[in-house]
Amino acid sequence: MVQVSTGIAYECDVLVVGGGIVGLSTAYAITRSAPGTRVVVLEKEAGPARHQTGRNSGVIHSGIYYRPGSLKARYAARGAAEMVKFCAEYGIAHAVTGKLIVATERSELPRLHGLVQRGRENGIPVRELGATQIAEYEPEVEGLAAIHVGTTGVCDFVGVARQLAEASGAEIRYGAEVRRIDRRPELGVAVLTGAGDVVRARVLVNCAGLHCDEVARLTGDEPGMRIVPFRGEYYSLARPELVRGLVYPVPDPTFPFLGVHLTRGIDGGVHIGPNAVPALAREGYDWGTVRPRELAATLAWPGSWQIARRHWRYGTGELRRSVSRRAFTAAVRRLLPAVTADDLVPSAAGVRAQAVLRDGTLVDDFLIREGARAVHVLNAPSPAATASLPIGREVARRALETLRSA
Repeated sequence: MVQVSTGIAYECDVLVVGGGIVGLSTAYAITRSAPGTRVVVLEKEAGPARHQTGRNSGVIHSGIYYRPGSLKARYAARGAAEMVKFCAEYGIAHAVTGKLIVATERSELPRLHGLVQRGRENGIPVRELGATQIAEYEPEVEGLAAIHVGTTGVCDFVGVARQLAEASGAEIRYGAEVRRIDRRPELGVAVLTGAGDVVRARVLVNCAGLHCDEVARLTGDEPGMRIVPFRGEYYSLARPELVRGLVYPVPDPTFPFLGVHLTRGIDGGVHIGPNAVPALAREGYDWGTVRPRELAATLAWPGSWQIARRHWRYGTGELRRSVSRRAFTAAVRRLLPAVTADDLVPSAAGVRAQAVLRDGTLVDDFLIREGARAVHVLNAPSPAATASLPIGREVARRALETLRSA
């Protein structure tokens, strides 16, 4: 048992667990808001942004998809503008490309119109396009109708994370996996790392992403949810000249996933994906990565079975696209008819840390909860990278309030 002892100096005021973009943005916001606050970030990998931050499609989301008034809607729209400004200030690769959301079936047209209304409610300018107008933006894309969202872009989120780490002035400890946490409400927290180091702090901030629920329980707080990992598989397009910018399908409103889309990145290449299939480990980036303890914990959570029961038909389609390149190609051809299976080159996958409640509800907004001497970020998948600067400020605000009241 790690213990906090009276009379022993604290290594820091705030200890952040997790060196992804949200954890590093939080450290950056704390030191900007309260200069002189001592911040340590513990990251189990050898560098920053090795998981969700570094394995997504690099899109700066506009905020058009999200429920008006939700944290996602507010923070994505605000965060997109701030992210572009941050990248410009620090010379980080980025581009504001705009994107198309394309309806390819008549049944999607009402949902497309709903996105127009939602965009207006969220203060996001959109242009409605008929079938023939799509070619103005994407000559190879076909659809019945589309909307153009001009504020969407792409950037190097790993570069952003590195810059946040440097600019924060925090002490970043890599290779520091959290093994145990002793929290004493009257004293603070002590964290034992895999290297055998003990770090004592007055307040802990949990930004552990794929492992955030585990860290919450180590702290002694029951988060009321579990992370159920979903792997997103990507391909690169062998003929990137087929796509000029970003092209998305109309999303299924019952899922927090946006569907297989086309993204021209800052390197000029085009990524296609992701799908969404269950991962057999929290860091299960392929079917061969299985961690029995983690898989058993996922299967033991009642919400996992509720998801399977409610959404088996959707999941079957995603699994089919995972094991069949032909099926994946067919999904892409709905948007880009010229593509062939030979155009798809396997690329690195990502895993989404999706919070699921006991009743099977997929948490559809950012989720931040507080405990004694602790702040937990319990759901921060896409668009968290886009929204990382305002998320970081909100988490920092809560951490500093906790610190002042300690």
